[in-house]
Amino acid sequence: MLWGDDGKPLGLVEAKRTRRDARVGQQQAKLYADCLEQQFGQRPLIFYSNGYEHWLWDDTVAPPRAVQGFYKKAELELAIQRRGSRKSLAAAEIDPTIVERFYQTRGIRRISVDMLDTGIDVPEVVNLVFFNLVRSKTKFWQMVGRGTRLCPDLFGPGQDKDSFRIFDYCQNLEYFGQNPATVDGALPTTLATRLFNARLELIGELDRGPQAEESDKATEPRPPAYDPKSDWEVRRSVADALHRETAAMNVDNFLVRPKRRSVERYGKREAWNALSSDDLSTLSRDLAGLPTAIEPEKEEAKRFDLLVLNLQLAMLRSEPSFARLRDQVKALAALLEEKATIPMVRDQMALIQDVQSDEWWQDVTIPMLEALRRRLRDLIALIDKQKRKPIYTDFEDEIGNEASIALSGSSVGTHAAKFRSKARVFLRAHQDHVAIHKLRMNRALTSTDLAELERMLVESGVGGLDDVRAAASEAHGLGLFVRALVGMDRGAAKDALPVFLTGKTMTASQIEFIDLIVNRLTEHGLIEPRALYASPFTDLSPRGPDVLFQSAELDVLISVLEDVRQRASAS
Repeated sequence: MLWGDDGKPLGLVEAKRTRRDARVGQQQAKLYADCLEQQFGQRPLIFYSNGYEHWLWDDTVAPPRAVQGFYKKAELELAIQRRGSRKSLAAAEIDPTIVERFYQTRGIRRISVDMLDTGIDVPEVVNLVFFNLVRSKTKFWQMVGRGTRLCPDLFGPGQDKDSFRIFDYCQNLEYFGQNPATVDGALPTTLATRLFNARLELIGELDRGPQAEESDKATEPRPPAYDPKSDWEVRRSVADALHRETAAMNVDNFLVRPKRRSVERYGKREAWNALSSDDLSTLSRDLAGLPTAIEPEKEEAKRFDLLVLNLQLAMLRSEPSFARLRDQVKALAALLEEKATIPMVRDQMALIQDVQSDEWWQDVTIPMLEALRRRLRDLIALIDKQKRKPIYTDFEDEIGNEASIALSGSSVGTHAAKFRSKARVFLRAHQDHVAIHKLRMNRALTSTDLAELERMLVESGVGGLDDVRAAASEAHGLGLFVRALVGMDRGAAKDALPVFLTGKTMTASQIEFIDLIVNRLTEHGLIEPRALYASPFTDLSPRGPDVLFQSAELDVLISVLEDVRQRASAS
């Protein structure tokens, strides 16, 4: 129990064993809350947890939801205070002197969420060529959006860009003109995720092979440079690598914290000795791609690791891709042979030459491929990057008669990408408007500010009401959409961080990292916490902010970024 200064209950926690589902305690926690409300006249917020999974339930206003931890005293007090101050948006009185039209009133009361980034802005593009088959609706419209950027004076003074052309050689326009039920493609996985999953797949394939009887022979420790002699030794070395990666995951990291149960379970080496199909699925789902404290390696070495892993999998599965992957390895070996004057390469020259021969591959085994990977992975970076075998083609295209396509779902000059460009130009020209000024200065918006922003965009001719609503939906709210276009004042971005910086002596790297945050806020107005683990932040600190800041400091930083985000939403 946590009590307020007035002696009334603020929150209660029903704790269960780690092996039990936390939701088992939901009804029991509700009964406790009933008794406390009856006795003290105030119903506490309900938490139930098993140590790994935490659930929050304010059963007076919302259903239970999963959270990553427990509220602090001030947060509990605020949540209870909001019960009494909460008002229905549908019943709120709207000032008729500001909003006169019915559809504007509806716009204030209807706010939906979601977000999609539209990519790089190249306003000078006037011709788009589709020479590839596209079936992802999201990707298709992003490609079309490359041509919708406004560009003043593109063809001369006063001759603005007012149109663009699409040349489609793969019937994409015809396909999407039928408004098909399509499935958008998934975001590309990172190299680290692909490596983790490929190693899991290799373990799964080796566990299905006839090597179990070798396990007793492989229990003796081997030197790090020892080449494996059996499939089981390969399996053990792969499991060792995955265990080291898992054990180096910091459970205080906010990305790792939700997967703490799996991290702690597979952080023990014995958990890797026998993995079921369920274990492999859990590892892939929960741990692949999570940040780790292992020192980052060169990308060329990791890509060679992935190539050999795919080669081993193709061999175990008897897949036709084996020949293609084998030829890639032989080509890399040929390029390495040209570097014979480098001592590191010269030491492995016998293997490099053998790999290029067909005889070496006739009786190749999984351990042989693993030895190859270990010996050559650090040499791959020595290959000249511009050393690529040219491919020459000599053919003549035959182009038929052009045809105009009416593309369903599009309209001249007002679809999402062009609306965004027009809105950016308009909003930046009106930065002195009170609502836009609030966004740039990181001051909280009101529902009246949102209504005024919507009115401005519609009446300016930038887009219709549907365009404004669609943009607000994609950006988690109209305030966030506008903030992303106008950015933040640099002084306001700096002023948002003193809570995090107060009383601290910063290192040079920490100062540079904070400067990157300020630059990002100034340009884009928002920072998602995940962005701190990507470029340009990882260019300074490859493992993200965990290396530069303590866990408690990082939690404060995340809360500051969330506060900046909340201020762009109406209170």
